[in-house]
Amino acid sequence: MGTYPTSDQLLVVIDPVARRTDGESVRIAKDVLSAGAATKLCLPDGPEEFARALRRRGSRRPVVIGDDHTLARAVSVLHRQRELAGCALSMVPVGRDLALARSLGVPAGAVAAARAVLDGAARRRDLLVDDSDGVVLGVVGIPPLRDAPADGPSHDPSRPWLRTCQSLVRTLVPARPAPVPGSGPSRLRIEVDGITLVDLDQPVAGLSVCPGSPGVAEVEVRPVSVGAEASPVFAEGRTVTVSGADFRYRADASVSGPVRRRTWTVREAAWSLVLPR
Repeated sequence: MGTYPTSDQLLVVIDPVARRTDGESVRIAKDVLSAGAATKLCLPDGPEEFARALRRRGSRRPVVIGDDHTLARAVSVLHRQRELAGCALSMVPVGRDLALARSLGVPAGAVAAARAVLDGAARRRDLLVDDSDGVVLGVVGIPPLRDAPADGPSHDPSRPWLRTCQSLVRTLVPARPAPVPGSGPSRLRIEVDGITLVDLDQPVAGLSVCPGSPGVAEVEVRPVSVGAEASPVFAEGRTVTVSGADFRYRADASVSGPVRRRTWTVREAAWSLVLPR
């Protein structure tokens, strides 16, 4: 193997689920990456080994091979280590849950994604950080609705950030989903930058929060009116607080809760993802 500058040395962390579900794509990604850079492979068996590998990466650029859970876990680990701002993260998507990766612009397919790792550029992204130090890369959804395929495109081409957000919202929080056991209308107080958007006297069918324009969160609330869905309420702000009876929420690919209060704050340009030029 030849020599490479420090910036071209990679730490490739392969999620165990990816190894089990699609070993062929994992092998292809390893071959492409190894042919283009000095690589050190890590095969963690669990979250602790995963975090330890990232913590001990040294000057190597981290690359994760896995699904949306893997990407979110990597960002969370680097955030908790307070090393996220100075680290450009790369991903090769392998697995079943890949809606988040697609919405962020990660190429589909092992070869295309691996080539983007080698030849792409780091793009700064906003992050939602909650009051328990949890992170959200894409969408917060209440209630945590089932995944559903996206509808046909109907986006404003002048606002690419809105296309990304809407695409993930439709994937994770469809406007009219099939009923989910135990997920009827909720009574929640929803505040944006300290101003009450919806109070406890107004039942809510659903809520979604995602990074919008730089430094701002996009909020959509779907109230319930006399047993039917009312017109959605939209808002923008840097902090979003939800409180009320115990509720669960979906953040990226995971469901959290129950909690009675949660605040999400936008951290502008808090992390970097390597994407095609």
